[in-house]
This record gives sequence, structure tokens and C-alpha cells, in this order.
Amino acid sequence: MERRGRRAADALLWAALAVPVVTVDRIGLNEPRTPAEQLAGIATLAAAVAIRRRSPLTAFAATAALSLASEPALLTLSYGPALAVFALLLGRHAQQIRPALTAFGAIGGIGTLQIAVRGVDPSAQYLVLIGTLLFGVVFPWLGGRYWRQSREQLEWEQRIAEDRARLRERARIAQDMHDSLGHELSLIALRAGALQLAPDLAEHHRTAAADLREAASDATERLHRIIGLLREKDDEPAPLTPACESVEELVARAAESGLRVRWEATGPAGAYSLVERIVHRVVREALTNAARHAPGAAVTVAVRREAGGTEVSVVNGAASTEGGSSSGGTGLLGLRTAVEGVGGRFEAGPYGEGFRVVAYVPATPVAPGEEAVAYLPPSPPTHARRRALRTFAGAVAAGAVFLGGAFAWYAYTKTHSVLKPGAYAELRLGTPLDEAERVLPDRTVSDPPVERAPAPPKGTDCRYYRASGELFVPVEHFRLCFDDRGRLVAKDVVPRGGTAGQVLEEEKEEWVR
Repeated sequence: MERRGRRAADALLWAALAVPVVTVDRIGLNEPRTPAEQLAGIATLAAAVAIRRRSPLTAFAATAALSLASEPALLTLSYGPALAVFALLLGRHAQQIRPALTAFGAIGGIGTLQIAVRGVDPSAQYLVLIGTLLFGVVFPWLGGRYWRQSREQLEWEQRIAEDRARLRERARIAQDMHDSLGHELSLIALRAGALQLAPDLAEHHRTAAADLREAASDATERLHRIIGLLREKDDEPAPLTPACESVEELVARAAESGLRVRWEATGPAGAYSLVERIVHRVVREALTNAARHAPGAAVTVAVRREAGGTEVSVVNGAASTEGGSSSGGTGLLGLRTAVEGVGGRFEAGPYGEGFRVVAYVPATPVAPGEEAVAYLPPSPPTHARRRALRTFAGAVAAGAVFLGGAFAWYAYTKTHSVLKPGAYAELRLGTPLDEAERVLPDRTVSDPPVERAPAPPKGTDCRYYRASGELFVPVEHFRLCFDDRGRLVAKDVVPRGGTAGQVLEEEKEEWVR
């Protein structure tokens, strides 16, 4: 399917590039070419389109050869669009810069040599060659290079995003381990502490219970340190999905493990949703911290559910036994990020002689990270790059409009001042001006080649017309001189520039015939 799509794209590209080759000659904007020359050009374009991905430099060189064979100054309406397109594709597909620059230099050298050998108005031809190389070859090639670099930059950014996604998934797993396994280890330590204080327990069993409690506390502390190493400072935690255990069941299980916890609830319990998951996580982390840092303290868990959202608070008093461990703060930091990430509020800190955790989760939370993404301003490099691109695009657009308007006016003035050779041959000396104007174009040449024309008859008004509709190349001109009575008294063929002001007799006879 992909191969079929590529073939269709190649066919459309070839058809678009072949249209100027066929039509431009027919409307008289280029020197007429034989059918064999047109077929050769179309076949060369087809071959260039076929190899443009595998060998973009060869495809561009083939198109440049067509342009040079058609016009040494390189600018032709037949092959100019194809030259610009293949220069763009060369910059898009070619990895190395040096071969392209070498090709540009070779094209300029060959064109310069051809212009020098022909000797027809070389100064103007050199300017046309330089302008065509710059605007028709180098600029499209630079556009292709930018296109390629933009795609490579996008692919690189996608790889970076994938790597960060994998790292965040690892952090998510680590956070899940911290929340669930850390909670269970804290309950084990709590049960071991209760067993240690049992009055009917033998001393060696009491020592074993103390060792078990200490080992569980050490394991919990190591787990916290590991999570702290895995977690990055700016990580956005992915949403966790614990087992479908209600908050009330979580509190009851902690009470069965020996934790002195009191449950207070206001409002009906909602369905298991994102709000309930976050509340469950807050209570679980707060109970874990109370069991670890304030063993033996009384804990109160209060949940108030309203239409606008759910508020949960977990308050514990001072520890009644020794053995509380220090905390790395990883769990509370994760809770704050999770609650505030859905548009809620989170507070945690000392409260009296103990500690309090309060969280509010709205009934309709935003997606995690949505607010941060929506209001995250672009970084300075990104903003500067966008501004530079807009400036560059504006300059290119303004230049394109200016060049397009200049070319349109140039083409209009040149093509509307063309006197066809057949009409010129039909004009006879003595023809009245009003009769001659029936076959004359509506415009005369604005910059007549008076320096190459013979001296006009005295007392006459001479008009100059182009003998061909070709653009950007020197052409012959027809000069018609009328006397003061409005009759044609002289008609001359003015040669192209670079022929030393001489007109070949056979050429002159051909125009007259």
C-alpha cells in the first residue's frame, strides 16, 4: 500500500513538471522545440523523478543538464520549475553538503562557458545565470535542508519524549511500591510492637518481636531511600490504580493491625473514581507515616464528602513509644503533586504535639497535569526559534510577492510587445499607420535597442517590437518607421546583442519573406 502511494505521488510530480515542457512552447514563451526534443526532456524528467529518493544528486544533475541545454543562463520556463523542485529534494534527501555545492559550482561554470562561447549579450546573461542559481537553485536547496533538519529535530524530540516516558513509568512503579509495600511493612512493624508489649509473652519471644519490628522499620527506611533515588525532582507522577479497597476498609485493616485509629465520615461514599483513589492514597500514606513516626499515637481519619468535592484529614498525636524513624518526605511530596495536579489543595505539617495531613479533591477534577500543560509558557529558546521562523517566513513571503509581481509585469510587457514574423512580413512600405495598427501589438518595446539599429530616416517616428516572446534571453527586434503623413517608409530587423550590429543577409531575407 505504501509503495502504491509512492508511485502515485511520483506520477503526479512527473505530470506537474511535464506540463510546462509541453505548454510553454505552444504559447510562444520559449523558442519552438521539435517533438523529439520535447519527448527527450519529458523522458529525462520521468527518470529523475524515479531516482529522486535513491540518488537525489543525479536527479538534480539531469534536470540541470536539461536547463543548460535549453538556455546557458539556466532560466527557462520549461525546466525552471523542475530545477527548483529537484534542488529542494536534493536538500531534503542528501545527507552531505559538499556534493551539492560542487554540483552548483559545476553548473555555474558550464553556464558561464556557454555564455562566453555564444557571445550574445554576455553581461545580461551572466546576471540571469547568477540570479537563477541563487533564487532557483540555492534557496530551494536551503529550504530542503531546513525541511530535513526539522524532521530530524522532531524525531530526536520524540525519542527524548519516549525515554522520559519510560523513566516516568519506572518512577510510577517505584511510587506504587512505596505506597503499597511501605504501608504493609509499617503495619507489620506495628503488629510486632503490639506483640512485644503483650504481658503474657516470654522474654525470648519479646526479643524476637522487637527484632522483627526493627527489621520491618529498617526495610521501610531502605525502601524510602530507594524511592528517593529513583524519583526525579521534576517528575510528574502517573496516576496509580490500587486495588478497589474503600477508605473505610483501609482504616479498618489498620485498626486490626493494632493502630489506634478512629474513623469519622460525613456524606455518602461515592463510586470508585479518581477522587476516591486519591483520597485512598492520602489516607494510606498518612497512616503509614503515623505508624512509622508516631508509634502508639492515636490517629483520627475524617472524610467529609460534599457536592463540590471531598475533604480528608488525618491527624495523629505524639508518639507514646520510642522507635519512630525519620522520613525522607518522598511520600508527602508525591501526595502534594497528585492532589494539586487534579486541581485540589494539600497541606501537611505539625499540628499540636503531633502531625496533620489535609487534602481537598474537587468532585470534577481536571486531568492530571492538564493545568500545567495548558498554562505552561514556551521556553525562551522555543519562543526565540518561533519568532525567528516567523520573521524568516515573512521575509520570504514578502520577497516572493515582490518577485512574483516584478516577474508578472516583466512578462506582461514583453509578451504584449511581440510582433509575429508573419505579420511583419505582410507589412509593405507605404502602408498607412491606421491599417498597420490592426496587426501591431498594443505595446511597444520600453527599452528599444537603438544602439544596434541602423540610422532611421530623417523626420520619421520609429517603433520597436520584439520578434519573439522568449523571456530573459536576447531576441531580435522589428523596427517600423512612419513619416509625418503616417505611412510606413522603413522596416528593419534589429539583431540580438553580441552580433556586432550586423544582420545576416539570409536571416534578413527570411524575416522579409
